[in-house]
Amino acid sequence: MIDLTNTNIILTGATGGIGNSILDNLVSSGANILATGTNEDKLKLIKEKYKNVNTEKFDISNHSGIESFISKSSEILGGKIDVLVNNAGITRDNLSIRMKDEEWQKVIDINLTSTFLLSKHTIKKMLKSKKGKIINITSVVGHTGNIGQANYTASKAGVVAMSKSLALEYGKKNINVNCISPGFITTEMTDKISSEYKELLKARIPMGRFGSPNDIAYAVIFLSSKLSDYITGETIHVNGGMYFS
Repeated sequence: MIDLTNTNIILTGATGGIGNSILDNLVSSGANILATGTNEDKLKLIKEKYKNVNTEKFDISNHSGIESFISKSSEILGGKIDVLVNNAGITRDNLSIRMKDEEWQKVIDINLTSTFLLSKHTIKKMLKSKKGKIINITSVVGHTGNIGQANYTASKAGVVAMSKSLALEYGKKNINVNCISPGFITTEMTDKISSEYKELLKARIPMGRFGSPNDIAYAVIFLSSKLSDYITGETIHVNGGMYFS
């Protein structure tokens, strides 16, 4: 396992399936972590399981509170943020002509705008320490499109383009900004897919299976480490070959 001892990391969406796996692997790597989410019960379970992990309940849709959240997080982590992992996100699926305005806006607000604001205010902190890494979790459908997900695909594609812009703006300041684009990963969400549809999806994946949340976590560990110091503005696709960039 890559050693991330003394690396201060903020992880959003820590209570979900992928987020929980990212957290578990970050703990194993020795990182100092602030885990955040909106489910207070699950955050308590995280605190009970990992005594040395800091937890903070925060709703990233609260845009006006993001700046103070990042400042508080920096204080909790000892005044320095080395890595921000923007993992939190939502879906509100519907066919385009049936999609309600609020279904569109909510997904854009959380998946794209919140990610931008979290990155923006974290970068301000990273500039003071003259280094940092931002890792944005996107999705394969942000590159391919998907039926019933015009809002979600737009938000994830936006995150990719935004990340490239941030990488261009702050590369000379030693701040790396990259994306990880998961394909179909075995989580509670994919568990709800019918067996028939799962087989259809697997037929589109050259490796013939869904990925594990650990597959995403391993990419996060890599991008958080010194091994990725010369990588910025890139997207690591973790999808079993379902999409080639």
